[in-house]
Amino acid sequence: MRVIAAALLIAPAPALADALTGSTQQQPTNWVAIGMFGLFVLLTLWITKAAAARTRTASDFYTAGGGITGFQNGLAMAGDYMSAASFLGISAQIFVDGYDGLIYSTGFLVGWPILLFLMAERLRNLGKYTFADVASYRFAQPPVRSFAAGSTLLVVSFYLIAQMVGAGQLIKLLFGLPYSYAVIVVGVLMMLYVLFGGMRATTWVQIIKAVMLLSGATFMAVSVLAQFGFSPEALFARAVEVKTGLAAADGANAADAAVKGRAIMGPGGFIKDPVSGLSLGLALIFGTAGLPHILMRFFTVPDAKEARKSVLWATTWIGYFYILIFIIGFGAIVLVATDSAYLDADGALRGGGNMAAMHLAHAIGGDLFLGFISAVAFATILAVVAGLTLSGASAVSHDLYATVVRRGAASSADELRVSRITTLALGTVAILLGIAFEKQNVAFMVSLAFALAASGNFPVLILSLLWKGCTTRGAAWGGAIGLLTAFALTVLSPAIWEKVLGLADAPFPYSSPALFSVPAGFLSIWLISLLDRGPRAAIDKAGYAAQRIRSETGVGAHAASDH
Repeated sequence: MRVIAAALLIAPAPALADALTGSTQQQPTNWVAIGMFGLFVLLTLWITKAAAARTRTASDFYTAGGGITGFQNGLAMAGDYMSAASFLGISAQIFVDGYDGLIYSTGFLVGWPILLFLMAERLRNLGKYTFADVASYRFAQPPVRSFAAGSTLLVVSFYLIAQMVGAGQLIKLLFGLPYSYAVIVVGVLMMLYVLFGGMRATTWVQIIKAVMLLSGATFMAVSVLAQFGFSPEALFARAVEVKTGLAAADGANAADAAVKGRAIMGPGGFIKDPVSGLSLGLALIFGTAGLPHILMRFFTVPDAKEARKSVLWATTWIGYFYILIFIIGFGAIVLVATDSAYLDADGALRGGGNMAAMHLAHAIGGDLFLGFISAVAFATILAVVAGLTLSGASAVSHDLYATVVRRGAASSADELRVSRITTLALGTVAILLGIAFEKQNVAFMVSLAFALAASGNFPVLILSLLWKGCTTRGAAWGGAIGLLTAFALTVLSPAIWEKVLGLADAPFPYSSPALFSVPAGFLSIWLISLLDRGPRAAIDKAGYAAQRIRSETGVGAHAASDH
């Protein structure tokens, strides 16, 4: 999900956090990386030109006319979800903590079965362009769509800011480009993809990026294992030896050094208390199932069968990717941690800890492969911000303008025009905020985006789909309470209260609010719906039977008229 995404969620790897605080240093220009990235840009712009010729209606713009296959959509979903931070940040986490990094990466995978078994088929059968189509299916449209659009814009905004800041800092680090140039390049390309190519161009950008990332990671993992006879056990044993030797070199006695070396093969270094662990888990699982730009991809396939295929393929590619990352992290311990060519005078990695995978790429394939991996990192940013921008544009044009403002009377051409205006506005705002936030630590914005999606979008979606008693008031007000609770607790947490605002003794002691805000969202929807005695409540409940038939069977899913 993003140069941010996964690895930044609760406790970003130190050097990745450095990249988001403006503390990276500009490196010499990597012309190989820039050349490879240039080829990627030319290819994707050509795809955008071809897609533009086929993007004439709102359906073409939002969902590629529903003509994407399950395999293609699954690969695009994986491309949208596998971020540069997953690649750089989680590999750095494994480089530092070992086994804990695998637990962390697994957290981002376990939300996908919820999408597969509970939501994929229902979403495709009920929705048209956005997840708000599903959430508001049997409810009064203006309140629920207003909530859904507001929630989408909040999640997308926090993601976009972090993407743009991460883009500027990491590209400054990897390519040697000035920060502002990197932000502007990403913003302009993002607008071109979405403005002219819509979902079709965005999908193919994500597919190409996914293939590049999976190919590069596979080559790295195979190259590492080849040095140990393709024995993971031998790799892990060597990593323990390296960590033990490093601990001894730092002055630890033999017994303590051995303990520190073995620690990388067990859990416990990352999450210290059960509450934080549960809260992190809830944010990862339910946040994934509530991300609007991921949910939007279910409407790009022709039917529910292809929607299920999409999730199955996405889960396969993402799971495979995280297995590769685990091997890459341990490979960096063995091949990079003791090589003085990649260490500074203090013995730390040049460029920061999140450069472990990049240094490993150089150790394996020299400047050429390092250039390829650097270009993949930049391509990843572009693919994710394009998906985010399209999601935000659809929330404004389809949910707010067409449904709330025009009350369903907007033409396809009007809706498409508003989408493109919104894309320009979002792109401009993202560039300006990316430059303005250069020196700020925006890691908390990623945490907040996941928590918002888990606390607002997910409860509304699940209860509207599965509970007959859910009402318009319950969905709109309960979802808003979940969102605001997540936002307030994040502000009161140490990540913002102490580190950003500079105040002492944060009122809320945990990094993630999900353990508290997700139940708040569910309970609020349940209680408000239960107490709702208005005339609209009876209509909402009576509509559940028709909704269930369509969601389970697909009857009427291809009707020309919107619900």
